[in-house]
Formats: sequence, C-alpha cells, structure tokens
Amino acid sequence: MSSDRNWSYEEDHSSKFLRKAKESPFVPVGMAGFFGIVAYGLYKLKSRGDTKMSVHLIHMRVGAQGFVVGAMTLGVVYSMYSQYLAPKNPGEK
Repeated sequence: MSSDRNWSYEEDHSSKFLRKAKESPFVPVGMAGFFGIVAYGLYKLKSRGDTKMSVHLIHMRVGAQGFVVGAMTLGVVYSMYSQYLAPKNPGEK
C-alpha cells in the first residue's frame, strides 16, 4: 500500500463508495446498468404476452450480465490504457 493515502477506520459507507468509484469508475456504471435492466425487466413482466416466465427471466438475466461484463471489459481497457499508453507527466514515475 502506498503511504500517500489517508486510511481511516471512521470512514462511512458513502465516502468509501465515492473513493472506490474514483479509483475504478466503471464499477458503479456496471451496477447502475444491472439494476436498470432488472428494473426494466420487472416493469415489462406484466406485458410479456405469451412468453413463459422462465424465458423472460433468463432474457433479463442475460441482459444484465452482458451489461456488467461489458462495463468490466471497458474498465480493464481503460485501466490498461491509463497504465501503459497514456502520456505521463515527466516528474511522475
């Protein structure tokens, strides 16, 4: 661990979430997309027509998982770009 971080045992959940979101910004995006797709699927549940319940739930699960995997992939690509390809300041190691 680096010594420049100010770790505190008194850190509440909201400030911890904000700190983690700044470190890896695609995690909250993935979580928001997951919950958004699940909410949309639950909203559309009553108007699914002749589709079986199990098929509707499987489609909802696949959509939510796809969004999360996409967000994770974008996060890894962003991380690799910022670590290896982004121009660095001359004074930075």
